[in-house]
Amino acid sequence: MDTVNPTVRLTVGQAIIRFLVNQYVERDGVEERFVTGALGIFGHGNVAGIGQALLQNELDPAPDGGAMPYYMPRNEQGMVHAAAAYAKATNRLRAMMCTASIGPGSLNMVTGAALATTNRLPVLLFPSDQFATRFPDPVLQQLEDPTSLDISVNDCFRPVSRFFDRINRPEQLIPSLLNAMRVLTDPADTGACVIALPQDVQAEAYDFPAGLFDRRVWHVRRPVPEPAALERAVALIRAARRPLVIAGGGVIYSEAAEQLRAFATATGIPVADTQAGKGAINFDHPCAVGGVGSTGGDSGNHLADKADLVIGIGTRYSDFTTASHTQFKDPDVRFVNVNVAAFDAAKNSGEMVVADAREALVALTAALDGHRVDAAYATEIAAEKEAWAAATQRCYHLGHGPLPAQTEVFGALNELMGDEDVVINAAGSMPGDLQALWQARTPVQYHVEYAFSCMGYEIPAAMGVKLALPDAEVVAIVGDGTYQMLPMELATIVQEGLKVIFVLLQNHGFASIGALSESRGSQRFGTRYRAGGGRPHTEDGAPLPVDIAANAESWGIRVLRVHTIDEFRAAYREAAAGDRAVMIHIETDLYGPNPPASSWWDVAVSQVSRLESTQRAYEEYVAAKQPQRHYLN
Repeated sequence: MDTVNPTVRLTVGQAIIRFLVNQYVERDGVEERFVTGALGIFGHGNVAGIGQALLQNELDPAPDGGAMPYYMPRNEQGMVHAAAAYAKATNRLRAMMCTASIGPGSLNMVTGAALATTNRLPVLLFPSDQFATRFPDPVLQQLEDPTSLDISVNDCFRPVSRFFDRINRPEQLIPSLLNAMRVLTDPADTGACVIALPQDVQAEAYDFPAGLFDRRVWHVRRPVPEPAALERAVALIRAARRPLVIAGGGVIYSEAAEQLRAFATATGIPVADTQAGKGAINFDHPCAVGGVGSTGGDSGNHLADKADLVIGIGTRYSDFTTASHTQFKDPDVRFVNVNVAAFDAAKNSGEMVVADAREALVALTAALDGHRVDAAYATEIAAEKEAWAAATQRCYHLGHGPLPAQTEVFGALNELMGDEDVVINAAGSMPGDLQALWQARTPVQYHVEYAFSCMGYEIPAAMGVKLALPDAEVVAIVGDGTYQMLPMELATIVQEGLKVIFVLLQNHGFASIGALSESRGSQRFGTRYRAGGGRPHTEDGAPLPVDIAANAESWGIRVLRVHTIDEFRAAYREAAAGDRAVMIHIETDLYGPNPPASSWWDVAVSQVSRLESTQRAYEEYVAAKQPQRHYLN
């Protein structure tokens, strides 16, 4: 070995694992390993490359890095969802890697990559690729492009990733891995990082510089606000009569909940939350006014409608947060946007404060010393908060029949779950009800994926969260529609002995899209699971003989079948007391009722139609669209 420039002879697959086990992150003086596990499904594209490297690491870990725990998932999309949920549950300070075989296996990861990037969550993906040598050409599962021999299905990752590279020579791995880590640990630019690996290159040996495998610490930055930007923001806040904070996921990822509470306590400014930001302030804080936007509650939305200044902290201002640009109705409303990403800080023509949420909140609180909202506004905030708390309790305790409403299930869970337990959901009507009603007590308690709103997320996400937070009670709420999209990781959960509680709401259809379809004149077309046989898709037929509870049992999950909310409460206590994965199966009313709505969402309606229902819906759409505008002040 060259003692001046020592090298280590490894395959590309082996080098990847040895590199990753030596990568650490540091924030606020705390160091921890970053990539802490591998999820992989093997085929001819990776079994002898990364697969061999993971095997070798498990049987004989490298002395300078330790083991890379491996988990055996059942679906490639599901494993990326699990990795994304893991990163979210660890506030993006830990991540997992995923490997898949060539062709359909790798292509299955694209949806998961898009979800991770949309949610700003770090996942590291290694899709297998065609032979770099091109001797086996086309190799099994290769998609040929007659215009270029360099294109593979993995190029589909490019638009949904924050970093993409293809390794055609072993030495290319060195800058690729370093750049991937740069992106994964960047609080502004993080998302899916994809390194495509031709299957022959995975197994090719190279004399890598030994320094590549040294312990490397990536410092997660906390940029402080620029003094001039802070001064401009403070001037706007002091001048505002009706300011409102919107807390997004950036507050939670920054671990700035304590600083947000201090800011609200000092100034009296109300704090509304987004899906990603719920729990950033405890629901019982006097200034916490709940969800805002299309699926927000009355308290947050009524204050947002009349706000003259919106202070967005760590939010990307999604379509639902702004109610499709109809939520903030004051014609002179201004925005101050605190965000670690300039891209998000610039939205809605806002005054940009490009900074870490925690550091910005500390600076704002100090600069606003002595400033507080006036007494009349404080009284209004308290009244709105009290009224919505009463409405929430009504939704939680409806006594609806003959089937319970899903809001009653949520109420039971909200009352039964502990402060550090985690509720998981994504897509459909449930996130809407949850954002409006859920009373989050801590930043960890509420885990709803609504940026990509991906059906099928919940079950694999529960696996990822449980791996991240083994001491928490992890509860995934799953509708019958999303269950049928992606149930396979139930087998992995059983295999790994993970204790997760699943709450399956069976309503024989798509509740959310059914209600949306009806409200937009499309008569719930194609949204109910009913027997067809020539029957129009707008009519109810007999329920299909699909037994999801039995299907879950076939995966090895214990199932508790209940029918009433009292039975549900008893079943939850039984599941929580046990030590294995359980599903509580309850049938709920497909048609609601849901929480009262106080906002809007832009879903375009056909301008012309022979159907009276569509004509009527279009008239309503035109009227509802009137307040929509760009925020240009």
